[in-house]
Amino acid sequence: MSELYPLKFETVLKEKVWGGNALVSRFNKKATGSLHIGESWELSAVTNSQSVISNGFLAGNNIEELIEVYMGDITGESIFEKFGNEFPLLIKFIEAQEDLSIQVHPNDSLAKKRHNAYGKTEMWYILESKKGSKIYTGFKDGVTKEIYEESLSKGRIEDLLNVETVDAGDVFFTPAGRVHAIGAGIVLVEIQQTSDITYRIFDWNRKSSGKEKRELHTELALDAIDFNQSGKNKIRKVPVLNKTENLVNCEFFTTNIISLNKAIGKEYYSNDSFVVYICTEGEFLICWDDNSEKVTKGETVLLPAMIKEVTLKPLNEACLLEVYINSENPV
Repeated sequence: MSELYPLKFETVLKEKVWGGNALVSRFNKKATGSLHIGESWELSAVTNSQSVISNGFLAGNNIEELIEVYMGDITGESIFEKFGNEFPLLIKFIEAQEDLSIQVHPNDSLAKKRHNAYGKTEMWYILESKKGSKIYTGFKDGVTKEIYEESLSKGRIEDLLNVETVDAGDVFFTPAGRVHAIGAGIVLVEIQQTSDITYRIFDWNRKSSGKEKRELHTELALDAIDFNQSGKNKIRKVPVLNKTENLVNCEFFTTNIISLNKAIGKEYYSNDSFVVYICTEGEFLICWDDNSEKVTKGETVLLPAMIKEVTLKPLNEACLLEVYINSENPV
């Protein structure tokens, strides 16, 4: 069996009523004809949107086919035992020209019961934001189910939400059950469990086809909402050059940020997991054995679990997110 290598994938672009053109013009996504690209799915195991390898001798195979052959060599043995051929994370770039719907995602137990699927805990790393752009995240303190239902009936649900202004570099962690929405004027990276289940609570009375308002899932959402998820939620860490800084560490994923202007070595012997690199600025080389793979702004690369030692070499300067599942956390 041939040796594995850092894997790139064909992106899957999704048109959205709230999308724009920043992902194409500034993050090197290839699209024709549409100025409303809302999402670029970088690494996905979701049915009908599975990522297809774009580089090396495995090009043309999708992520499920890859894991079916290489198993734990791709994902890590413990991760393969739990998830099988399904890659456990979904990585996206998102641009919101308009406010997204106010929504919530179910946790694992509710998603399994209702949809035979995984729940959706996620995080956002803000790449760009226009002045005054906002993230809606969780409730203000003291919101109860009764207060929520009354406000919803009056179409005033946004009055109950914790609202935070954002800048590039801000991070928001959104566990399943936390009500949230991305505000207008924001471009971000989303890292989440492999799930496409969203309960839309309120959509600003927006219409999808010019006539019909978009479907809402208010009853389904009610059981999914955690009313204890309230208060401020912004994480702000200024990267330290050539060091690995942790942003989020939860049972579903760990995300670090690395800003570098010189080569740094990375070793993963103690962690039984794949690693995902997401380049947010500049470009760098992943070097392993006597090989290298160039990664540029907007690209996402999957480092198979069997590769335990690499050197990251910036071409001038670069910034990247490093994502994996921490084997010390139960999955």
